[in-house]
Amino acid sequence: MTRTFLVRTGPVSARLGVRGLVLGTVVWVVAVAVGLAAVTIGEYPLPLGTVLDTLAGHGTLITYDVVVTHRLPRALVGIAVGAAFGVAGAVLQRLAGNPLVSPDVIGVNAGASAGAVVMIIGFGASSAGVTGGALAGAAVAAVAVYAVAWRNGYSGYRLVLVGIGIAAMLTSAATFLLGRADVNAAYAAAIWLVGSLSGRSWPDLLPVAAGLAVLLPVALASVRRLHLLELGDDLARVLSPRIGRARIVLLAAAIGLSALVTASAGPVGFVALVAPQIVRRVLAGRSPGLLTSAGTGAAVVVAADLVARAAFVPHELPVGVVTAVVGAPVLIALLVRGKRIGASG
Repeated sequence: MTRTFLVRTGPVSARLGVRGLVLGTVVWVVAVAVGLAAVTIGEYPLPLGTVLDTLAGHGTLITYDVVVTHRLPRALVGIAVGAAFGVAGAVLQRLAGNPLVSPDVIGVNAGASAGAVVMIIGFGASSAGVTGGALAGAAVAAVAVYAVAWRNGYSGYRLVLVGIGIAAMLTSAATFLLGRADVNAAYAAAIWLVGSLSGRSWPDLLPVAAGLAVLLPVALASVRRLHLLELGDDLARVLSPRIGRARIVLLAAAIGLSALVTASAGPVGFVALVAPQIVRRVLAGRSPGLLTSAGTGAAVVVAADLVARAAFVPHELPVGVVTAVVGAPVLIALLVRGKRIGASG
């Protein structure tokens, strides 16, 4: 049995497992360490000491421009994007009881992408407009998926199949819009659709950080209800008559996080699928591990972006290409284990 201990701060309390605490600490240390390494590596390499001096206000104009203006916000956006995708994936997989369920598989990211492309191509929208379009598109996609998949309850496997269909429809709509747009707008939207952190700056960090500050505590506060929902709808309703409201809150938090990070960096694929699976296997499925999934997602994205930026100099790949190379085999492995997945869904 895994050792646990109770942490209580005023009216707030939480029971933490030793294994989860160790894993969470390790992944967050790795994420921060890789983020710092990413700030030192590039066309203008800098020693870590120079980076730290610059952050402390003792750098030159050149090091300030390289570190504070360009590399640091990009690394922080990568960490925030990965953390948000990790939490969203963990919540959706636990709600559906299926390891295949993630925002990119069930169409939430495709809805956010379609909404953002409409705003980019149709209205030439600013960052705020793109974020609004992504939120609206993600909400429409989620409502459509859950409405079609509902049959006196939710089957995780049916949710995946319906989500794949909705995602295909929305992806086709976005592709159609690209074909109708002028060259410049289509090029900008196409680069964004791959998922990239290139050129991300402080304004891009703001909506993701705000989303995490608001929605992550909401998800953490509902962890106990998430445990009940994993027992099945009927038993969960017996144990907690207001469990339906908790499901809606958790869904809204996961969808909101997915939409915000998709609007900021594009649909960076497979992070929300892979990060919770790593945590689930290490913790043997005992805990949702939301903070640990967040740290794992952060480490995956910031490491993938470093590879995308430094491994093919002078060329740079979108981070979504690297995460797809890592995540696609994981998805195939999960599909191969379909009998077990179907039994759990």
